[in-house]
Amino acid sequence: MILVYYLIIINLLAFVMYGVDKKKAEKNKYRIPESRLIAVAVLGGAYGAGLGMLVFHHKTKMIKFRVVVPTFLVLNLICIGLILYGNYHLVTTEYEVNNALLPDELDGYRIVQISDLHNQFFGFYESVLLKKIEKEEPDIIVVTGDVVDSTHTNYGIAESFFKGAVKIAPVYYISGNHEEWLIEKNAEKYEAFIKEVESYGVDYIDDRAIDIDGIRLVGVSEMSLGKSIYTLPEVEKEESSESALMVVLAHEPEYIKTYVEDGADLVLSGHNHGGQVRLPGKRGLVSANFKFFPELDAGVRDYGNTKLIISRGLGNSVAPIRVNNYPEIVTIVLKKDN
Repeated sequence: MILVYYLIIINLLAFVMYGVDKKKAEKNKYRIPESRLIAVAVLGGAYGAGLGMLVFHHKTKMIKFRVVVPTFLVLNLICIGLILYGNYHLVTTEYEVNNALLPDELDGYRIVQISDLHNQFFGFYESVLLKKIEKEEPDIIVVTGDVVDSTHTNYGIAESFFKGAVKIAPVYYISGNHEEWLIEKNAEKYEAFIKEVESYGVDYIDDRAIDIDGIRLVGVSEMSLGKSIYTLPEVEKEESSESALMVVLAHEPEYIKTYVEDGADLVLSGHNHGGQVRLPGKRGLVSANFKFFPELDAGVRDYGNTKLIISRGLGNSVAPIRVNNYPEIVTIVLKKDN
């Protein structure tokens, strides 16, 4: 959505600038430099600039404007199309997780992971995203943080997603770093949001462990990352579980060693947005913490008996573009390993 806001603002600005410059020309007042009028078209405002030239009959006889503005109008159209496609073309990645101790009744069990939505708009009431999830026929949906964004917060989009998701399957949600920042900014508003989505049926499992369908599901809050799950206040009160599979939800993957030591079978994370730009060889360019070529950017990693799956996520935060890195729904299929 950041990109959409930028394009609206830059094109409105271009249109106004061309109109103001025309008025100044008619009154022989100080003019806006031509370099600025060209620059605003080059930087994404070619549509506003072109419309300004037509509406105000301004700069239409000058060769450089007649060449530059239409040229960048076409180039902007191509770039915007590629960027929007990169940001909104939803894909699904399926991983198979084998476990010898898995009960027969869980063979083929489907978990859909949603991560890093960041208020991204996928149709009215998130209908496009929800339809994609529904096609995966999940038994449960797990949400691994950053559903809302702290810099351009829109709780309404997140609420629409959760309201639709609970109609598909049970939903389990943990916080990410953006939720933590929102708590710091306005804890009361964030708590109201959590109460609202819980009223839909969402299970907010920060620092909690629950048993569902023979799976031990552990949620690690953003504030508890790196701590042993057995030291978390709501986890240590749980009785020991005989579940076959321990699934840990932890927004940031960098703390994987802790969960390996705790005996996790499967860890689901996100956070790094696939490296934002996927280079040839499918390597991510930069992490959410602005580290280049992050090791844990996306995909699956094996640590002995523990498998880590990192979602590329759905939305963006600081950088409003994805390159070679389509927004991703992750589906995990549990298989009994014979």
